[in-house]
Amino acid sequence: MGQITIYMDEETIKKIERAATKEHDSISKWIKKRLVKFLKNEWPEGYFDLFGSIKDDAFKRPSQPDWGRDRKRPSL
Repeated sequence: MGQITIYMDEETIKKIERAATKEHDSISKWIKKRLVKFLKNEWPEGYFDLFGSIKDDAFKRPSQPDWGRDRKRPSL
């Protein structure tokens, strides 16, 4: 497993130490969990290729009301 050295201000280090202690993790494990979660691809491969791929009339936008017939309202 590789190693990384990072430089951090003291205030942030203290916050990380407290958070890791609270979760009963080492600092390395605490940071690793957050980095892995942050870098994880949230969408499955090809997810966005599915947009518009269903050819079914049930998936069409319903007609919208005619706003020209809306009741007149006083201006603010």
